[in-house]
Amino acid sequence: MPLEWARLIRCGGATRGSAGVDLATAADVTLADDKVQIVPSVVNGPLGYGLSALLIGRSSMSKQGLFVLPGLIDVDYTGNIGIMVRALFPPVNIAAGTRIAQLIPFQSSVPKTKLTERGSHGFGSTDSPQVAFAMTVTQRKPSRMVPGQNSTTGTLFLFRHAHY
Repeated sequence: MPLEWARLIRCGGATRGSAGVDLATAADVTLADDKVQIVPSVVNGPLGYGLSALLIGRSSMSKQGLFVLPGLIDVDYTGNIGIMVRALFPPVNIAAGTRIAQLIPFQSSVPKTKLTERGSHGFGSTDSPQVAFAMTVTQRKPSRMVPGQNSTTGTLFLFRHAHY
């Protein structure tokens, strides 16, 4: 049995019928603001048995204002499985060993297209550089009321590129 799979089995699910296994944090972490942070888990890839996994948050964490952003762990990922989190009401202290996420393992059915291995790089490491577009919207927000059908009215906001 692969070492990481044995660790996952020890983490276990909440019930006998659980679809995923709980994933615990590897260190004490304090989330001081509401920005997304990566928390190290107690498990490293590869998971073994040719498995990939979907990483999602435990519902109990969302209920407490800690959001786990979903992720995908590829079969050839060899680094620490980091958990992307965001605190709704910081600061939030997370003790080492706290089960904040779960892994749902699956066999990938995507045809293999490249001979390169992922390795320990994660979080967008195989993507080409991306540029996010951001535009400041001014206080001038031109709008116009437009009468709708059947004696109702709707609001239509018209934005001209030149205004922004």
